[in-house]
Amino acid sequence: MEKPAIKTKCPNFSSGPCAKRPGWTVDVLKSALVGRSHRSKEGKARLNEVSERMKRVLGLPADYRIGVVAGSDTGAVELAMWTMLGPRPVDIFGWESFGKGWITDAVKYLKLPAVKEYKADYGKIPDLSKADPSHDVIFTMNGTTSGVRVPDLNWIRADREGITICDATSGIFAMEMDYSKLDVLTFSWQKVLGGEAAHGVIILSSRALKRMEENEPKVGWPLPKLFRLAAEGKLKPGELEYNTVNTPSMLCVEDAIDALKWAESIGGLKTLVARSTANLRALENWVEKSSWIAFLAETKAIRSNTSVCLKITAPWFITLAEEEKAKAAKKITAMLDKEGVAYDINSYGKAPAGIRIWSGATVETSDIEVLTRWLDWAYDAVSKEYSKEIAK
Repeated sequence: MEKPAIKTKCPNFSSGPCAKRPGWTVDVLKSALVGRSHRSKEGKARLNEVSERMKRVLGLPADYRIGVVAGSDTGAVELAMWTMLGPRPVDIFGWESFGKGWITDAVKYLKLPAVKEYKADYGKIPDLSKADPSHDVIFTMNGTTSGVRVPDLNWIRADREGITICDATSGIFAMEMDYSKLDVLTFSWQKVLGGEAAHGVIILSSRALKRMEENEPKVGWPLPKLFRLAAEGKLKPGELEYNTVNTPSMLCVEDAIDALKWAESIGGLKTLVARSTANLRALENWVEKSSWIAFLAETKAIRSNTSVCLKITAPWFITLAEEEKAKAAKKITAMLDKEGVAYDINSYGKAPAGIRIWSGATVETSDIEVLTRWLDWAYDAVSKEYSKEIAK
C-alpha cells in the first residue's frame, strides 16, 4: 500500500493530557498571575473566573457549586468518596481500570460494610438498572481505557434517596448530561478542554453539599486536609470557588480560562458535543469499510465519542499469543509515531491489545480522517511482515 502524502496537522491523539485547542500557543499564558498569591484579590478573581466560565459553558443549575481541587480527577473522586460515603450502602459500577479502582478504594481502604460491586470486562458495561435508589451510586460517565460510555441516565431515579457520584472526566464537555441525575461530577481540564494536568474539578449539587456537611463530623476514618472542604461542618460561599484548600498553579488556571474562552467562542457546549460526535462518526465510517479493525465497545449505544478504543480483528492477529498481539499493535502505532502522524495511540496497558484514539472536541475531524489512511498504511506493512513469519 502506498504511503499517504498528507500528514495530520496535529499528531496529538493522547487520551490524557489531550490535544490543546486549535490555534493554541504558549502566548495565551502571558497574562497568567505568576509570582502572586492565589489568595490575593487578583488571584481569587482568576479562580472565580475559571469557575464561572465552567458553570456557564456547562449550563449548570444555579445552586450547583464548583471548584478546583488537588490530584486531578482522581483526587476529586477520592475527595467525594472519603467525605460523603458511609451513611448508606453503595452501588459501584466498574467496567474499566479507573471505575474498578473506585471499588477497590471503597472495599479495601474505606472498608465500607455494604458495597455492591457491578463489574464488566473491557468493551462491555454492567446492568445499570440494578442501581438501588436507596443506595449511593458511583460510576464513570465514560470509560477512558475501554471506550465504553454510559448511554443515558434514565436508570437514575429523580426521587432517589442516595447520592450519585459520577467520574465524568473524559465525558463532560463532550456529552449531554442531565445534571438533575448527578449530585457529584468530577473531571480534569486535561481531557476534553485540552488543559493542563494535576488539577481536578468537583461539582456539587445541593444534595451532595448537604451530605458533605452532615457527614463531616461522622466519617469513621482519618480525613486528609486536602479533602476537608466543609471546614467546621460548613462549606461557606466562595470557599470552593476561590478559597482553594491547596495552592493551584495560576499557569494552569490561565490555560483553562483560555480553553473555556475558545469553547464559548465556537458556540459553547452544543458545539463541543457536536465536534466530538463528528470525530466519532469519521471513525465509524472508516471502521465500517475496514476488514481489520473494529470497536472494542460491543454496541453502538455505548461507544465513546472521546476515547475511542479499537481492536484488531484480522485472522492472523487473532491467532497470536496475547504478548505477541501487544507487540504487533505497538509496531503499527510506532510507525505512525516515527512519521509524526500520531502520538500516544497505544491501547491502555491493561486493556486488550489494540489502538486508542482521542477524538474529543479539541481534535479536528480532518485530522481524524487523515489518520485513518495512515492507520491502513501501517497495518498493511505490519500485516505483510507477520504473514511472512506465519508462512515460514
